[in-house]
Amino acid sequence: MSTLPAMRLKTHWFKPGAPKTPEQQAGATGFVIWRVSIQMLKRMRGAQFDIEAGTAYFDFVREVLVFLVLVADRLAHQRFDAETRVLFTTALVKHVADTLQGNEEDLLGLRPADAVSAQDQFIDLFNELAGHYAEFDGDPNPVDPQSNASRRPPPEGVSQLGSGPSLTRTEFTPGFAFMRYLGHRLEATLPEKDRRWVIEQVMASEAPEAVALVQRTLRDLHNTEPRKMRHSSVGAD
Repeated sequence: MSTLPAMRLKTHWFKPGAPKTPEQQAGATGFVIWRVSIQMLKRMRGAQFDIEAGTAYFDFVREVLVFLVLVADRLAHQRFDAETRVLFTTALVKHVADTLQGNEEDLLGLRPADAVSAQDQFIDLFNELAGHYAEFDGDPNPVDPQSNASRRPPPEGVSQLGSGPSLTRTEFTPGFAFMRYLGHRLEATLPEKDRRWVIEQVMASEAPEAVALVQRTLRDLHNTEPRKMRHSSVGAD
């Protein structure tokens, strides 16, 4: 396993004060999830995992995208009512599928007319794996990848999710089996020589840092308090 510098990605929303629609939040979250997935791929390459350009590149990214969208859906379950969650996750899946298809077409060209589109392939995979990941619970005592400090549950009546005194749960963080399954899924996208190490690399480094960025994104999007703009931040409309 290789240790690499932490992922860095600014996720602040620059329209303070006004609530965001589920579709707006999905668009911003999808933008971040795409960027985080590409960062993970680059970091894996930096750790000497051979991920070839072409179909292997998109096979890897597709698995990471599904994982992160499902993490975002679990976070949405904590923050939204049932109807809003459905609107958010549906829009998020479509946004990510469109982004994936556009990037694949830019790099690999159009698929044959009779082939399944990259968009439909992603949606089919999401629907298939949603049931698999649903079997896995969150981590009851998650660790902050930036500090390696254990996050303890807040005192009664104190929120870690943002606004409102009734929110007492900590943010969803994938548990051991949830993240291990991502590593297992990624094995098939890598050469045989790299498959022995991928689960360890994903669980120890890549997945926790990617999840932390998605958590921060949902936290910032849910916050309607004014925020001072930072010049180097990445935003989305």
